[in-house]
Amino acid sequence: MAANQQARPDPPDSPAEPYARQRTQSEAPDSMQPTDILELLGDEYTQRVLTAIGDQARTCQEIMSAADVSKATAYRRLECLEDAGLVKATQRLDPDGQHCKQFHTVVEQIDVKFSSDDFEVTIETASVSSRHQTSLMLADD
Repeated sequence: MAANQQARPDPPDSPAEPYARQRTQSEAPDSMQPTDILELLGDEYTQRVLTAIGDQARTCQEIMSAADVSKATAYRRLECLEDAGLVKATQRLDPDGQHCKQFHTVVEQIDVKFSSDDFEVTIETASVSSRHQTSLMLADD
């Protein structure tokens, strides 16, 4: 590493400790707590990864470059975003035989509504194949 470049410390493994638990295949994103979603989206590195994907599907290598994060950070955040149902991965098949995952956002809109005693988070997603909108509403009691 060049003398004028300073090593960047890796961010914490998970943006939100309660959210970092492993989700089974049968668990749907609607089992998440609204606070977990807000903590996930409030994490700087998650925001950078999500912004890097934007409206364009990208490989992890492309995301790492665009978001200026390490490989481990990119994969951790992508896993959390996939678990939350905000990002999907598809297999990209290249004619030269190189296969890799591409990640793309499926979230269209996230709304947070506060009341005097609780709040709710509504997530609108669009299916990649049909662009069909679904809405998931989570309330914190």
